[in-house]
Amino acid sequence: MAGRLQGKVAIITGAARGQGRSHAVRLAEEGADIVAVDICAQIDSVAYPMATPEDLEETVRLVEELDRRIVAHRADVRDGAALQRISAAAVAEFGGIDIVVGNQGIFSKAALTWELSDAQWHDTLDVNLTGYFELVRAVVPAMIDAGRGGSIIFTSSLLGTKGAWHMSHYAAAKHGVLGLMQCLAHELAPHMIRVNTINPTMVFTPMIDNESAFRLFRPDLEAPTLADFAVPSQAGNLLPIPWVDAVDISNAVVWLASDEARYVTGVALPIDAGAGAK
Repeated sequence: MAGRLQGKVAIITGAARGQGRSHAVRLAEEGADIVAVDICAQIDSVAYPMATPEDLEETVRLVEELDRRIVAHRADVRDGAALQRISAAAVAEFGGIDIVVGNQGIFSKAALTWELSDAQWHDTLDVNLTGYFELVRAVVPAMIDAGRGGSIIFTSSLLGTKGAWHMSHYAAAKHGVLGLMQCLAHELAPHMIRVNTINPTMVFTPMIDNESAFRLFRPDLEAPTLADFAVPSQAGNLLPIPWVDAVDISNAVVWLASDEARYVTGVALPIDAGAGAK
């Protein structure tokens, strides 16, 4: 039985692990071929280990196990020229681009707004916001030229709609992603290209499963653990869970990419366990 995305081609950034890998696998399960993009290198201002080339190779393996085609690229989303080359290669390899999942994101070291360093601010804004702009410039002309519509999905956040302590660089970028999506939804509607964001609560990925995140949320403890971190994390949600899983976000991405959501555009979709209602 054909999947909901049979014959579609999806570009996914931040695809080496976490949500990006989950998106690649779920879209492949539904029949899509994948172009996977990740920097696979460390950014100095990021307080936790970032993805590696081996992580990206694992994403490739998992998609190929599903008998779908995948091409992987190591590239920095801040490098617009690299994304242009990847877009052109995707069109040459697969014949077009139908789905774009802008998923890259970092969390730089936490600090009060006025105590952030230049690197913390600029790295976070450059990856988490400008990288989406560069992605759009790389893929949208090809999607328009193909004339077959499409779906663009950006990862925003609960913090794309509100603020929090020590998060101004991250929240500013995520608010910006939301604004970028809303403008693109207007601009691309005549081409039947839909643009939406996913706005999650905490998602259990390496971004939160690390000592830096534990200390941010439990500064009262000398050596906080994941279990300690789960307490304030759950307190932010209405449902009695500390976080959602990457596949919960991927299932929403599949829906937004599919014809089941063919008239859904300009929407910030919360997958947040009710956190936005608190």
